[in-house]
Parts: sequence; structure tokens; C-alpha cells
Amino acid sequence: MDSTSPPSKVYVLKRPLEESTPPTLSRNYAEELNPQQLAAVEAVQGPALVIAGAGSGKTRTLVYRVARLIDLGIVPSSILLLTFTRKASQEMLSRVGLLIGLRAQQVGGGTFHSMANILLRRYGRPVGLEPGFTILDRGDSEDLLSLLRGQLGLNDTGKRFPRKHTLSEIFGKTANTLESLENIVINEYSHFGEYLGELQKLQAAYEAAKRQRQLVDYDDLLVKLLELLVIDQPTRETISQIFRYILVDEYQDTNRLQASLVRNLAATHDNVMVVGDDSQSIYAFRGATFRNIMEFPDLFPGAVIYKLEENYRSTQPILQLANKLIEAAPEKYSKTLFTRKEEGPLPTVVEAMGENAQSRFIAQKILELREEGIPLDEIAVLFRSSFHAFDLELELTRRNLPFIKRGGFKFIETAHVKDLMAHLRVIHNPLDTVSWNRLLLLLEGVGPKKAKDLIASILQAHGQYETLKHSTGRSASGLRHLAATLDQVTEDPLTPAVLLGEMMEYYVPLLKDQYDDYPKRIRDLEHLSVMAERYESLNDFLADLTLEPPNESVVDVEAPDRNDERLILSTIHSAKGLEWQCVFVIWLVDGRFPSAYSFMGPEELEEERRLLYVAVTRAKHHLFLTYPINVYDKMTGSVLTKPSRYLDHIPSSYFDTWSLVEEDQTYSWR
Repeated sequence: MDSTSPPSKVYVLKRPLEESTPPTLSRNYAEELNPQQLAAVEAVQGPALVIAGAGSGKTRTLVYRVARLIDLGIVPSSILLLTFTRKASQEMLSRVGLLIGLRAQQVGGGTFHSMANILLRRYGRPVGLEPGFTILDRGDSEDLLSLLRGQLGLNDTGKRFPRKHTLSEIFGKTANTLESLENIVINEYSHFGEYLGELQKLQAAYEAAKRQRQLVDYDDLLVKLLELLVIDQPTRETISQIFRYILVDEYQDTNRLQASLVRNLAATHDNVMVVGDDSQSIYAFRGATFRNIMEFPDLFPGAVIYKLEENYRSTQPILQLANKLIEAAPEKYSKTLFTRKEEGPLPTVVEAMGENAQSRFIAQKILELREEGIPLDEIAVLFRSSFHAFDLELELTRRNLPFIKRGGFKFIETAHVKDLMAHLRVIHNPLDTVSWNRLLLLLEGVGPKKAKDLIASILQAHGQYETLKHSTGRSASGLRHLAATLDQVTEDPLTPAVLLGEMMEYYVPLLKDQYDDYPKRIRDLEHLSVMAERYESLNDFLADLTLEPPNESVVDVEAPDRNDERLILSTIHSAKGLEWQCVFVIWLVDGRFPSAYSFMGPEELEEERRLLYVAVTRAKHHLFLTYPINVYDKMTGSVLTKPSRYLDHIPSSYFDTWSLVEEDQTYSWR
């Protein structure tokens, strides 16, 4: 044998950790971590579950654990850190680098999808993928679905078949939840149930087209990797030996597919540490499952559970309320958050007579807090659903309080609200060409040129729309219906609420044709109708709803010495991981929080409880929980509300209770 010829295979003799020279640690970990964090950081072999309470230093614990593994002599490239965003991974590994230097650069880090992409390009042939496969972005995927939909004859205008965006959502959920298409359609898209057969054909055609063209979409990356790990044992063992130490962040947000991947990636060693908080599992609507974190010890028998309970964010009174709130959850990992910040005001539960009183209180209190020195960007108003803030947005606008909204558009900027408002505006001002253009383009057979010609005729007739009644062609029916509706609602003076209700009857069929998520949009319009009840004149209603145009937005009305300050309005889902000095949580009434949809089952109600827990634990110093005792219902008039059932579990000694009265009445605290 020629001694100079290269070997056909290299076999590495690994030195057992316990036989190696005891390492000299680069840091005194015990001095830089609290005892609970240190216990988790010192874990090396075997499966571990870290239950990290809100504000307990979860990221610090992960960073120090990676650093200590490397300090112990573990090869950095054998460590895999999985996160939900590339930014989170980069920030963590950057912090590891600050602790131990350049060795951190060899650690494998990224999202589940980026890791899957790398592995499939190297090992993907057993599942039919060549190294040069193409990844479809969301737009490409939707375009392919649209093309196939046409080829299958599913673009028939007589059918209310899902649009390409909705199709992508439906097929994505089947992948991430490992559920059948039938179950997903029945449980979450029941209004498309009649098309189940067509959807199954389209899904099969979509999979075949991708397979033939070496295409994978975003969800396929994980699906194909799991398929590879399941069907090809040698490859599974090879990959598992490459990544001998796996860490997963935000494990409570993983879906069934991701949990299965973690199990298979650790097939040869079980050295997995997952970090998360069961009490902050709030993304079921994205496919995440609470069961993953609860069943981790079943998936990895012998798993050691660590708890991080020292909170570095909130005062003890806030934590006391949060602990009591989650204590009532029937299924959980028991934990008690505590802090060294023992002093602070009690949380406050505020009872308002109605929605507008709630909004006025919040605006007034925010101004007071600002006078006390709390910047606007250290104050947040959190809500269960985006439309819960509609009335508050109007109140803040009236008072020139600058704000930004996260987790949804300002309601006046949503397309369906703008559509309906355009109809009201042409009733109020028949010469409003912008509104005419918007509502005309909603109709079948009316394009930009047709709309322009019709508007010119209306202007020539000084706002009379007789031309609509004499149209011909495809647009004739829609235009005549519009004209008849406008005639009907302008025959007699109507209040804004009645007028809006009449126009909703006309507009909702158009809405259903245009949007697959029309049930949610209809709820927005119904809330707008409730708001209209407070107005006697259409002019006042339209004036109050007309926010400043984009170039002069209310969010730009800044105090000259506080140019970057903006109050934060946010859905709770968009607030996770953030914190503020003062937090208002609004609409704490049954039917809003918890939402009416959660009444369908105990799992949904418990996710709503966790959602409130997330909201409460965003507050550092001040916490206000507000609710109106009366709301207006379109069908029944004024309705007495029931305060959120979650407040029932909290002793009254844990919070102050305020009731609101008008300035000219006797003021009383309750």
C-alpha cells in the first residue's frame, strides 16, 4: 500500500469528558449568576427543561450555558442553538463571544428553518432533494398555487374558492401541526368546508409540482428534514453526532413538527436543553402547542427540570398578582416569581361606566404620568384584539397624544373600514371624488377608466348620480344596486348608526367576495357601528374619525423637547418579550378578555389566561387593569358586562379598585 495515498476514511478517537484534564474556567460563573441560573448553566449531559419565568434572565442563562460548555472543552461546532429569529441567535452568540472570545464563532446557531436548509443541501438526496434545490418565498409559493388553481379549473368566478394567500395559510398549518388537511379545514376554515375535495386535489398538485421542479417552500424545509431523519437512520445518526449539545429557546412556542425534529436531532445522545415558560404559551393560532413543553419529560425520559423564578423586571406587588393569576391554571409547572424590588404601588383595577369613559381615563392618566416624569415610550396600552383600541385611538387623537400601534393597523387605515367610510362620505359630500373612486372600484366590471368617466358625469351633474342608473354592460347591475341603496338611505334623515347599519347591509356581500377573512372584518365594522351610536350627526362622526393624513400623522405631533416619544398601543401577542414602566390592560370583560371564541373549550380559556399573564408581567412599576361595566350591543342596546373571570381568582387585597365619576359629581374611590 502506498503510504502517501489519502485514507479512505478518517475515524476520530474522542476523549471522554471525564478523562480529560480538568478545564480552567474563564469566568467565575457563581458570581455572575443567581443560584437558579447557575444550576441550569452547570447542566452538561442529558435532557434538561428550564422553566424560565417572565423577566427571569432566560437569555443570560442560555448565553452562559453555551459559554460554560465551551469552557469545559466541548467542541464549539458540536453545539447547536436554535431560536425563532436569526436576530435572537446572532445576539446570543455575540454575547457568548464577549464572554469567551473567538471560540464562540464556531457554535452552530440559527432558526429551525436555516438549520434545515443547510442540512438538506448536504444530506437531502434520500428525500428527493438535490443540493441546488430552490426555496420558494411566500410570494412565489402563492403564485404557484394560483397557477395550479387555474389549471385545475378552480378559478371559476361562480365559486367562492380560497385565494392564494389563504391557500398558503391552510397548507402551512397542515405541515406545522402534522394534522390532516381535512381536520384543519373543518376546525379552522369551516366556511371553505364545501371545497375540501378541491383543496385536497390542489394540495396534491402543489406537492407534485414542487417535487418535479426541485422546489421547496418555507414549511417544506422542516417537513423534508423530519422525513429525512425518520426514514434514513444512518443520516439521522450522522447529524445527531455532529450536534451533540442542542439548546432550544422559547420552547413553549414550538409546534408539533419542531418538537419531532428536536427529538430526532438528539437521537444518539439526548443532550438537549430547552428553555421556555409554559405560562407564556400564547401562539396556538400559529400552530404552536402548549403540549410540547408540558410533555417534554415524556419525550425525553429522565429530563431534569430547572426553574428560574427571580424576576428582574417588576415590583413584588405586580408579581404577587401575576402569581395568583396563573396559580388557578389547572395544568402548569408550579413556580412563584419573586424580586428584590419589594416596594411599589399595588396594581389598580379600574371600573368605567362605558368604553369612552375607559378611554378618557387612560388618556387622562397617561398625561398625569407624563407630568410625573414617565416618558410616553415607557407607557403601553395592551389589548386582546386590535379593534379593542378603536375608541381609545380616537380619544388619544383628540388630545394630541402621539402613539404608535403594534399588532394591527390603526382601524381607520384598514381597507374594509375605509371602504365603508367611503360610502358614508359620498352621502355626506356627493362631490368627494376620492371616496367615489374607492367605492366604484369595488364593483364588478368597474376599472379605473370606467370609474373616472362615472365620476366626471357625477361632478357634471353637481353630485347627482343618475348616470349610475343607466349604465350598461357587466357593471350595470352593481351600479344600479349602489344607486338604489344611496337613494334609500338619503330619502329621510338618519342617525350615523342607522345609516352605517344600512350601508353595512349593502357592503358586506362585497366584503365577502373580496376577503377570505371576512368574519374578522365584519366584527370590525360592527364595532364601528357601536361607536357611531354616540353621534347625532354624520358630520361630527366623520370629523372625529378622520385622523390626520400620513404626512401629518398624529404620531408626529411631538412635544418639542421629547421628539422620539410615542405611547405604545399593542396587542398582547406583539408585546411578548417587551417591558414598560407603566402598562394598561384594557377591556377585561368576559367576551372580550377572554374572547368569546375561547368559550369553545377549556384549552382556549387557559390560553387566554396565559395571555393575560403575559400582559401583566410586561409592567415594571405601574399596572392598571380596566373594564367598562356597560357596552352597547347593536341588537339589544346597552348591556351590563361581567368583569373578566380571571379577576375572580385574585384576592381584592392584591389590588386597589377605582371607580370613575364625572368631575361635577362627588368623587369616590372604591
